[in-house]
Amino acid sequence: MKNDSLKGQYRINEQIRAKEVRVVGEGDEANVYPIAQALKIAEDRELDLVEISPNAQPPVCRIIDYSKFLYQQKKRQKEQKAKQVKVNVKEIRFGPQTDDHDYNFKLKHAKGFLADRDKVKAYVFFKGRSILFKEQGEVLLLRFANDLEEVAKVDQMPVLEGKRMTIFLSPKKKDGGGAAAPKKPQVKPEKPVQKPQEQQEEAPAAE
Repeated sequence: MKNDSLKGQYRINEQIRAKEVRVVGEGDEANVYPIAQALKIAEDRELDLVEISPNAQPPVCRIIDYSKFLYQQKKRQKEQKAKQVKVNVKEIRFGPQTDDHDYNFKLKHAKGFLADRDKVKAYVFFKGRSILFKEQGEVLLLRFANDLEEVAKVDQMPVLEGKRMTIFLSPKKKDGGGAAAPKKPQVKPEKPVQKPQEQQEEAPAAE
């Protein structure tokens, strides 16, 4: 049980075996108390004495609501689990002599998988004597990787294992802020053209 495993991580109240403990937390000044006194303080506050660092000398405890503490720990674990990105691997199978129509169809599927942030495992399956075309299969997989180079990076180059030649691709990382907008060219304002008459009026008189 998940809750039981969480409970087993900490000793509380009478389970604490140390003769004295350091009590820390809100309203506490990290003072060292005999265990009996620390338990009395917790009892007076109608809270629990929880050993959070048993290997310290002396062990470190907090006076808290243990049920609320367990709830917060469980909630934190769920949040951390939710942040972990699940990576799916999608498989795409080719024959050593795949025609262009089938190739383009599978290429389109691969682009969709990569757009969904899935990895792609593409392989050529050699049936019977078609293993003689293994070089052709390698060329096919390298062409596949090349056609996807804008959206994928190669994790593993083509490798022949038994009757399969496999290549692994993963989606390229997206730019955080996206592409910067191109700067508009700065146009300098044109100086007003003075008419000949105005130039004459503004020109200083010759001495």
